Amino acid sequence: MTRPARPGRDAFATFRPIQTRWADNDVYRHVNNVVYYGYFDTAVNGWLIEKDLLVPGESPVYGIVVETGCTFFESVAFPQALEAGIAVARLGETSVTYAIGIFRAGGALACAAGRFTHVYVDGATQRPTRIPEPVRAALEGLAVP
Repeated sequence: MTRPARPGRDAFATFRPIQTRWADNDVYRHVNNVVYYGYFDTAVNGWLIEKDLLVPGESPVYGIVVETGCTFFESVAFPQALEAGIAVARLGETSVTYAIGIFRAGGALACAAGRFTHVYVDGATQRPTRIPEPVRAALEGLAVP
């Protein structure tokens, strides 16, 4: 299996700040691997909320996470300020896969790179449904060639 290339900032369409927390560090004095998945969730859902595409607890259709993954290139630790780069890697009828990079604030290369897939569901039935058109239009704007 070939290790993925370490992405730079040009691989992402937008960036969101992520502040490390004291509790993020593990006994090895770096951010524990599972914390990165929380960063992914925070970055994507924060962007959706900021763009008025998600109202937690109220939106009738929303994305639920069905798959994630991460490749680590360099450790980060509290109290470093980070940035999460976001891009759309794949946009389907009912799902979207994001590419996410975790960077030191202003850093040129990602310290970690991951993927994060949402399947959109009807909130009442929890069954997959088409991505709403306003959400789709915004997601198309996150595609990076």
